[in-house]
Amino acid sequence: MKPLIDNPARDTLAIIGGGPAGLMAAEAAVTAGVSVDLFDSMPSVGRKLLLAGKGGLNLTHAEPFPRFICRYSERQKPLESHLRNFDAESVRQWAADLGIDTFVGSSQRVFPLEMKAAPLLRAWLKRLRSLGVRFHVRHRWQGWNGAGDLLFDTPSGPLGKRAGAAVLALGGGSWARLGSDGTWCPILKAHEVDVRPLRPANCGFDVTWTARFAERFAGAPVKPVVALIQDLHGQTVMQRGEFVITGSGVEGSLIYALSAPLRDSIDLHGHADFHIDIAPDRSVERLLQNLQKPRGHLSLSNHLRRAAGLDAVKIGLLREHVAKDELENPERLVSAIKNLPIRLRAARPLDEAISSAGGVAFEALNEQLMIRDLPGVFCSGEMLDWEAPTGGYLLTACLATGRTAGLGAADWIKHSHTRVCDARLAGL
Repeated sequence: MKPLIDNPARDTLAIIGGGPAGLMAAEAAVTAGVSVDLFDSMPSVGRKLLLAGKGGLNLTHAEPFPRFICRYSERQKPLESHLRNFDAESVRQWAADLGIDTFVGSSQRVFPLEMKAAPLLRAWLKRLRSLGVRFHVRHRWQGWNGAGDLLFDTPSGPLGKRAGAAVLALGGGSWARLGSDGTWCPILKAHEVDVRPLRPANCGFDVTWTARFAERFAGAPVKPVVALIQDLHGQTVMQRGEFVITGSGVEGSLIYALSAPLRDSIDLHGHADFHIDIAPDRSVERLLQNLQKPRGHLSLSNHLRRAAGLDAVKIGLLREHVAKDELENPERLVSAIKNLPIRLRAARPLDEAISSAGGVAFEALNEQLMIRDLPGVFCSGEMLDWEAPTGGYLLTACLATGRTAGLGAADWIKHSHTRVCDARLAGL
């Protein structure tokens, strides 16, 4: 196949996408001595980064690397070298070099001291501009023409650009209004690149609530609980945390952490069963002893509050999923409290998800994240086929793969003259 980027005489790198991966690719490449043009479809860059920082920008996670890399599940092997080259400590040092001090929270999550994304983004863009990176906003990538030019739709009309290499950092399919809309998938598929379907990750799920329950408890947190599920490999996954009732189902940190196996179970079986212990700090024996006591004039709800420490939303969940006669039987009631089943019907739509799974398969890329069948075209960030829970893992992998792709593209451009000479010699 003819390379789509086939002008090795040019020393300019085109980066398409202004999220964390694209910005890091730009930094890596321009620092390596390559001229960089960065294109983004939105009016400004870094929009998803700013949104992520609204609740406190979680840059990375300070846990030991062997545990850190396990968070990437089935994709930890292809990601490991990139994350070792730009790990959590590297992220903190990079932020410090931008003048952004960080701290490690009680959960080992790493945040800027100001807990905001805007100061970091401003400092980063200032540095990139000072290094010579040129930004082109409102440029929506449309693919390539037959001559190998990158094609863009711009406010001034169609535009063709030629470069020595390209880094694609177009994001996944979540939060389309911020630029990650997955419209690049058919472009790459048309060039026979292995692109796995985009699916929601770190997402909520639909549950068939009664109208009364949904109306009363939508927005209510359920905490603390311990969740128990079985993944598709038959392994039991147990995790403590909290989640939130929505009008259509459930969402929140605990749900997001388990979203991958829950989503996969729904894909395979049409549903996923999610079991929770709604009184995790009370033993079966203690609960049974307390619930067997005569409740006298107390209503069942008040009895459950006093004897089991359950609040209104947990009592509501019991009433949703446990038959009335079982609520009056202490043994069955305790069993339900410690192992309450909730059936999830479907994942929420991709555009509502925090992140996405699927994308360009690592098998289609070399170790520098260049597409093997499209020489000079590199991929990075969330458009690659990996997923991870929230907690700094998403951002760290975007930065790490952006750095790899930027350095790989810079190396490709620097060695372009050698490839041209070798090709000419081979033709003699």
